[in-house]
Amino acid sequence: MARQVCLVTGGAGFIGSHLCLRLFDEGRHVICLDNFFTGRMENFGERYRELVLSGRFEFVRHDVIEPIVLEVDEIYHLACPASPVHYQHNPVKTIKTNVIGTYHMLGLAKRVRARFLLASTSEVYGDPQVHPQPETYWGHVNPNGIRSCYDEGKRVAETLTCDYHRQHGLPVRIARIFNTYGPRMSADDGRVVSNFICQALRGEPLTVYGDGSQTRSFCYVSDLIDGLLRLMACDFTGPVNLGNDGEVSMIELVRAIERILGRTLRVEHRRLPQDDPGRRRPDLTRARQLLGYEPRVPLEEGLRHTIAYFAAELGLPAPITAG
Repeated sequence: MARQVCLVTGGAGFIGSHLCLRLFDEGRHVICLDNFFTGRMENFGERYRELVLSGRFEFVRHDVIEPIVLEVDEIYHLACPASPVHYQHNPVKTIKTNVIGTYHMLGLAKRVRARFLLASTSEVYGDPQVHPQPETYWGHVNPNGIRSCYDEGKRVAETLTCDYHRQHGLPVRIARIFNTYGPRMSADDGRVVSNFICQALRGEPLTVYGDGSQTRSFCYVSDLIDGLLRLMACDFTGPVNLGNDGEVSMIELVRAIERILGRTLRVEHRRLPQDDPGRRRPDLTRARQLLGYEPRVPLEEGLRHTIAYFAAELGLPAPITAG
């Protein structure tokens, strides 16, 4: 029986590289496709040589806004800058990646009858007026704001995915990914976990927007990968929230990092960015019922691993308590 071939677009990125390695370790043939705008070959580290020599791992430099012909069994479509710093750098390109890129990947899936999973986002809920956010909530999104290229781009990507299923019978899955963190995050991506950790390690004040009462729910990357694999393997078409439903404020996140580092951190407050959501927490009822999904890594355990990673990336000694 031929080995299953899995295509991961955005495969050299933070989440993509973890997914590629997990699929590879499960015995799949993996095609990692990336244009390296935010992805890095360094994310594969010391395993790069093993992957290349294995005969079942391929790196393809390609931008999904251009069509490509491949023979695959499954497509995990993750390609798109996911942090505000990166997706706002070139908003038109972000929209094209979300819409045209998704269109091309769905077309590929239709031609080869591959199972397709779209990595959507909690950003489709915008600044939610329903809390926590279930998949049945349609969201509260500004279509003209600085985040719209990503928020609305992902909403259209979901529409395209559902229409390919309805019109062509394509087997599709939609994962609405909530805030995810862990090793291989970019130090300059502007996300709160990487910002706080890097600022703390450098001895800089932590930038807290607003009064720090706004909340997020942080999922360690290994838990998210488990959810993506479970979702691809199931037969449910509609969107499924994936993340961790433990809700913490920004100030609580500061305190958690302080406990790990064993010292008090300075905080510098700044004005909230436009359309920054006040609260964000997934309703995981659907994921638990359909997938048997349960996030397992506690926040402080995940932060310890992430702090150790960034300390090594920045060439700084790892804090003793983060080991």
